[in-house]
Order: sequence, then C-alpha cells, then structure tokens
Amino acid sequence: MTPNTSSTGRQFLSLHLLETLVAVLPVRDENGAPKSIVYGGTERHMITSQARRRAERVHTRNRANAGLGALAGRSTGVRTREWALITARALTSEHGWEADEAVRTARAVIEATGPKFGDPAKKTVANLTKVLLFAPADAGTRIAAHINEQAETVRSWTEEYLAAQTAAAAAKAKKSTRKNSGQQESNASEGTEAKLPALPSATRAAVLTALAPRDAIDIALYGRFLAEIADSPNVDGAVQSSHAFTVHEAEQVDDFYAAADDAKLDRKKNALDFLDAADDAGAGMTGYQSLITGTFYRHAVLDRLQLRRNLQAAGMTAQEAEEASVAAEAEFVTAFVDAFPEAKKNSTASTGSLPALVLAFEGERPYNYAAAFQAPIDENPVDKDGEGPAGPAAVKRLLRHHVFVSRRRPDIEAGRVLTYDPQIDELIGTLEDTGVVTVASPEELTA
Repeated sequence: MTPNTSSTGRQFLSLHLLETLVAVLPVRDENGAPKSIVYGGTERHMITSQARRRAERVHTRNRANAGLGALAGRSTGVRTREWALITARALTSEHGWEADEAVRTARAVIEATGPKFGDPAKKTVANLTKVLLFAPADAGTRIAAHINEQAETVRSWTEEYLAAQTAAAAAKAKKSTRKNSGQQESNASEGTEAKLPALPSATRAAVLTALAPRDAIDIALYGRFLAEIADSPNVDGAVQSSHAFTVHEAEQVDDFYAAADDAKLDRKKNALDFLDAADDAGAGMTGYQSLITGTFYRHAVLDRLQLRRNLQAAGMTAQEAEEASVAAEAEFVTAFVDAFPEAKKNSTASTGSLPALVLAFEGERPYNYAAAFQAPIDENPVDKDGEGPAGPAAVKRLLRHHVFVSRRRPDIEAGRVLTYDPQIDELIGTLEDTGVVTVASPEELTA
C-alpha cells in the first residue's frame, strides 16, 4: 500500500478555508432570499455544500476537457436528465438515423433499463428522466453505437415495447373510467395491463456499461446514487463537504434597483415639449434583490483510500488508480481554492474572489474546525472588547484552534497555509508557534 493510501496517518486530507465576500448572492432559497442558519445563538449566512460541490466539479471537468491541470485529457462525468436526447443526437449525427425515430428508440431503451421518464403528454419533459443521472460524458455516444450495431433487433423490440406501452396506458385509462363510473369489470382479463417486453440482454448490458462510472474521475471524487437502476453501481464519494457559514452574525441588504428602458429614454431625450417628456418619465422596471457580505468558513475533506477504491472498482489497476488519484487530489484542491458558484456573477463579480486563508493537513480521520466560530466574531473596535475585522480575527482563531487540536491528536501532520491577502500574510508572520508552513500555490497544499 502506498503512503497516500495508508490508514495510519495520511488517509484524509482536511481543507479549511476563510474567504471574505462583498455584496454577493451565490445561493438563494425558494423565495429568492439568501440562505441562512442559526449557529452559536446568532443567524449566519450560508452557502450550501451542494452549490460549492457543483462549482468544483464543473471547474474540474472544464479544465480537464480544455487540456489544463493535472487531469488534462482524462474522462469526466455529466449529470443530466437528457441522456435520451444526447443518445438520439448521436444516432442522428453519427449514424444517420431520422430524428423522431432516434428519440423514440433512445428513450425506450434507456427507460427499459430502469429510469422513469416524464409525462409523454408533456413535450417539455417527455424525453427527460425524472431524476438527474450522473454518468461518463461519452455514455450517450456509447449507447448510440450499440443501438446502431444492433439496429434490426433494437428496432423490432422498440416497436413491440411502444405497442405494449400504448396498450397498457389504454387499459389503465379504461380501468380508471370504469372505477369512476362505478361499473364492475366484466372479467379478469379486462383488468390486466399489458406486460412490457424486456430489453434484450445484450442491449441492457451495453446501457449499464455506458452508464457505469468507469474512469470518470469526478464520479469517483463526488460519488453518485442511482436508485432507479438496481444493477448499476452506486459510488460512495471520496469528498466530504460542509456548508460554508459566516464567522460573524449575518448582515443582509435589500438592494433597490431601477432598470432603464433605452427606447423610452431616447424618446424623452428627443421630445418636442415637456408633456411628451413627462409621458416617458420613470424607470423601465424596478425591484429589490438581497445581497450578503461577510467572511465565510468552509471545510472539505478528501478520503484518499476511498478515491483509490472507487477507481479500482471502476476497472483501473492499482497502479492506474494510484496515478489517477494523485492527479485527482491535485485538481480537487485547486478547485476547492478557485471554484465559485456562478449565481449573479455578472452583477456581483463574485467568481473573482480569492480566499484569505487555506489550511491543509493530513490525518487518520477528518477534522472539522467549525467549532472555532461557534461564538460569532465581534467586529467592534478592539478597544471596546471587539476582535476587529472578521478576516484577520478569523485567521487568528482558525490557526489557534488548529494548534490546540494538533497538540492533542498525534496523527495530524504539520499544516500548510496559502493566502492571497498581503495583510493576512503579514499577520501569519507575527503569530507564534502556529506549526504551519506557508506555501505559494494550491499545488503545494498537498503533501
């Protein structure tokens, strides 16, 4: 077993990050308001782990597809409800099928494998699975290639399947009508729905193979759960992520905005008299948007052993899994530092944010330092018993907490810190006995 997979001190890579965000709205609840939690007796702004994980996953995938970073050129996954449409596009563009037949066939084949689809009567969802399926990016192409290779068999099965499906729907509708009218069924056969023919075993195997995790690195990292396909492997992700929260009490502003109507303003500018100008007075539209500001703490941990197990379970040799895991770890850390949810990015420039501090260290178990901020930071002036600005105060708390814990947990190895804030860099230099080494890039955060 390699050192990185050892369970005696280096199995888990813990990451802790502090970042200050100003006038942003990375995530919203069902009412369009910022998400929040109550912690330490005060309300805090929250950025959910789901939003962060997706940002990191997409960041990793885009860099790999662009030939950048440690995972350049490696396979990644796509999480979507559109696998039938993706397969149909491959059938038409690569194999010359007619569009309508391609969609019908692809939908039937994937549906017969297990996933449920939307209501056929609703065009917008008829060819979409009811749940998101996370699968390798080339799954649709692989399914389409098999369908085309077995075109005669699959076409015959599809006709039989769709006919049985139509008969089943008709029988169900007839049964419902009789039940609503209080009529009794004339005999048992009229209450029996048509049975759908099973998908040919070779085709089912091809679909399951295409949707299997295989060498998709981000599926091994973040995991997946496919309850609708019983014989498709689920993956227990190697990455654990916490929700980010402000280290101080939440402060929110409801920003009033007025949007100009260009055509109206042009008419007003060229109006011949004040009455015409008055008709075009006022904004084109107005409204409110909530914005949040604060210093956030967030945490994630990578289980190195689980990552290697996932990749070997997907078909890699031990050596291949080791090489892929080292690359995946480097890219995961880069994404943890650089990726940011893209909501409101154009109006808030939120994706340009850089962390004030990143702390990384290895241990034989995960370590979450949220407890360091259970008591909210008081930003009142220091001479009034406050801790001062939240950024520097949070850095002091986090490093002090790490020193305290690491002295009591011998499995924790010396930490490494990265900062993009010159004031924080100077602050770290003034702190005594932090037990951490300052590095200059995300790549240096991993041992």
